[in-house]
Amino acid sequence: MAFQLSPGVNVSEIDLTTIVPAVATSVGAFAGPFAWGPTREIVTISDEVRLVDRFGKPDANNYEHWFTAANFLAYSNNLRVVRAANTTSTFNATANGSGVLIENEDDYENNHENATNTAFGPFAARWPGALGNSIRVSICPSANAFSSNVTAQHAHTANALNYLVDSTTVINVDASGGANIASYVYPGDFVSVDGGVSFKRVSSVNAAAIVVATAFTSNIAVGTAITRKWQYADNLGVAPGTSDFVAGRGGSGDELHVIVLDEDGLFSGTANTILERYSFVSKASDAKDSFGNTNFYKNVINQRSGYIWWMAHQPGALNWGNTSTSTFTSIATPFTASFTAGADGTIGNAELITAYDQFADADSVDVSLVISGPAGQTLATHLISNIAEVRKDCLVFLSPEKADVVYNAGNETSDIIEYRDLLTSTSYAVMDSNWKYQFDKYNDTYRWVPLNGDVAGLCVRTDLERDPWFSPGGLNRGIIKNVIKLAWNPTKANRDDLYVKGINPIVSFPGEGTVLFGDKTLLAKPSAFDRINVRRLFIVVEKAIARAARFSLFEFNDQFTRAQFVNLVEPYLRDVAGRRGITDFRVVCDETNNTQEVIDRNEFIGDIYIKPVRSINFIQLNFVAVRSGVSFEEVVGQF
Repeated sequence: MAFQLSPGVNVSEIDLTTIVPAVATSVGAFAGPFAWGPTREIVTISDEVRLVDRFGKPDANNYEHWFTAANFLAYSNNLRVVRAANTTSTFNATANGSGVLIENEDDYENNHENATNTAFGPFAARWPGALGNSIRVSICPSANAFSSNVTAQHAHTANALNYLVDSTTVINVDASGGANIASYVYPGDFVSVDGGVSFKRVSSVNAAAIVVATAFTSNIAVGTAITRKWQYADNLGVAPGTSDFVAGRGGSGDELHVIVLDEDGLFSGTANTILERYSFVSKASDAKDSFGNTNFYKNVINQRSGYIWWMAHQPGALNWGNTSTSTFTSIATPFTASFTAGADGTIGNAELITAYDQFADADSVDVSLVISGPAGQTLATHLISNIAEVRKDCLVFLSPEKADVVYNAGNETSDIIEYRDLLTSTSYAVMDSNWKYQFDKYNDTYRWVPLNGDVAGLCVRTDLERDPWFSPGGLNRGIIKNVIKLAWNPTKANRDDLYVKGINPIVSFPGEGTVLFGDKTLLAKPSAFDRINVRRLFIVVEKAIARAARFSLFEFNDQFTRAQFVNLVEPYLRDVAGRRGITDFRVVCDETNNTQEVIDRNEFIGDIYIKPVRSINFIQLNFVAVRSGVSFEEVVGQF
């Protein structure tokens, strides 16, 4: 309470309503070599549709990773994904054929937004990868670029493909002169000799000739008006001109159109599909639309496009980007370019480890289930030692290597155990025993995929149906989705050998489905923490109480603060006990563990003792036959 220097009333509040908060237990973390999307940036994905939209479809190079992520999303709606990239061989496609790496939005804003890389052309693919090579962009910067007229200088016979063949005659276009027909008609344009009734696509242009894809069927006389139009004119209908915003400020000629196409059909499935169109956007940096939003074409594209970044103005655009009082440079030439030089790059352990390290800091990102995908010893060891055991609030989910189980008849058990023996003993990792065969609807084929995404998904299902401290295994909660067949179906003897090593068998039972038939962690030491449900119980309880305890920082270590802490924790643990998570508990936070020496070191100690529940792993059924004259009381309890 503040001291008052004169009479008055001072009102203050003291908040004693602090509770132990709920914590997320179903947040997955995954990194992989996707074909599209930002790199080295955490993106939250809620379902498979969003996974496709942001990171592209699976392909022959990444399907094992891709379907691991998709399989987790079959159980959950919260997966945090990082795309791995190679900084020396992964590139965005560009409009001029030189690849550039733009990793994510922050990278673009810091290094590319201010036209510092004009050598790459007006645009670059939004994200790195060869998929960007499917993009084609066309700009219509003026009314003349939208449509114009050419006068035939010579007569041409019907059904000829070459027109205006004359290297010396001036070709009149909109009453202006020029000696090169290629300055006025462009590949991809449409031309007509009958007043615009029938147009033919221009396939190529040189200094004195237009070559059309299909010939005109009538003769063309000298002086015939040949109408040309931008190849995408029909998609937008009206030529660009001057916007009302710029006209009202004394400027002119600011409008332009931009078309983004899927030239090769890799995004849409159909070649030359229009992906995006931006009509009547402005060259003025301060331009606004009728709703008061920016209409500067650079900003509109950067804010709305899912396929391209703006990199520079079109060649010849001398004053584009000026304010709305300008008379903007009128360019009669459309700019059209197919993107090239995009590359996926080589993705190995180093790149995957770099991507997974985005999840290393528990204070920056909240995750609880780290999904490894197809991982060898190097990656698996890093995830255990440098992610899970550093954070101590998440589990790593692993599967054996593909060669251990797929087409490896008779050697599966020994090879799986050999892989497991390469890994450390830890309660922060879970290993299954199998891969599954599933249908890839995007490529109309079947794929082998590791099951660690599904096992992590079973933990999510357990969270939703019961609580994190319930076992995710068994016929009640351990049924795995989307299985055509398993790489192998372990027998009871196989399962015994695997389970001793902490490997959880995945088995198909006739008529009952494919089941996670174990709930062990990779902890080799006999302990309560060698079970998934116990480890997850302590992760949840520790994370929740630790967050609540942060509000005791910088308070006095006295009886009041210690009692407040106990009163904070005990109701939470009673709730966990009531939900079958623990059988008993005790919280000690008093003078016995907060001695004067502890207090003098500015420390605070709370000891929390918990008796966890155990899942049933072994059932013994004893059937005892007795004579008809025997009383059950005489024999019950003797066997």
